[in-house]
Amino acid sequence: MIRSMTAFGRGEAVLGPGAVTAEVRTVNSRHLDLRLRLPRECTELEPVLRSEVSRHFARGQVEVTVRLPEESGASPEVAVDLETAARYVEVADRLRKQLGIKGGLSVETLLGLPEVVQLREPELPASELTQAVLGAAEQACGAAAQMRRREGEALEAEFSARLGEIEELVTRIAERADEVNEGLRERLRLRLATLAPEAGVDPARLAQEVVFYADRMDVTEELVRLRSHLAQFRESLSTSGPVGRKLEFLLQELSREANTIGSKASDGEIPTWVVELKTGLEKLREQALNVE
Repeated sequence: MIRSMTAFGRGEAVLGPGAVTAEVRTVNSRHLDLRLRLPRECTELEPVLRSEVSRHFARGQVEVTVRLPEESGASPEVAVDLETAARYVEVADRLRKQLGIKGGLSVETLLGLPEVVQLREPELPASELTQAVLGAAEQACGAAAQMRRREGEALEAEFSARLGEIEELVTRIAERADEVNEGLRERLRLRLATLAPEAGVDPARLAQEVVFYADRMDVTEELVRLRSHLAQFRESLSTSGPVGRKLEFLLQELSREANTIGSKASDGEIPTWVVELKTGLEKLREQALNVE
């Protein structure tokens, strides 16, 4: 089953009294392009997170955004720098002796001096943070991958319908090409049979020229390759794994054969059908750009 490259997924995991959220957005890209938007506290998790995300996607631009809880719910810790406080007291005592000032630093004054007291937000254990972030990301990737599969089902139905139309056009072109080739050969034979006696040309040589010219206008080989590429395209739709690049390559080859048929065609109907064929192939190409 083919998969689309356009999807969105969201996941959550409990972290302390709050929750980590992860969002995954994927769009078209020729290769796998991972873009991680992580909080400062999660930068060390980037390598392992990249590895986990790449398990779910083989192609496309994948943007992963992780958000931590805004409030932990726990009271901040009060940290006192005793060494800094001691230096303040030492300097205060020295000034008091040198300047003859009475009194000393009170505890209240000391606690209000710069760098003596700091409020620190409680930190969650690294193992809990890692587990929550990876859990939320895994959930978001799974949801995005599921959406890719659903979009792929719709794409497959679209491909199948358009392939049917293209195969019908190829059949009509092939039937008409046989009629045109036979008529062309007969007209050339009659024409050259009339001119040969007048020009004094060897009839065998003229027969060779008839065959050569008719072969130049023949599109049998192009039609065989067209049908082969179309069969491979259908087969690829039911192949497991990424097939987007293969579909794009097959469409390039299909377009090349269609162009060759159009340049060789000498009949009025065939060029019209070739235009329809190329239009159908272009619509397939636009859809194939979104296949993983």
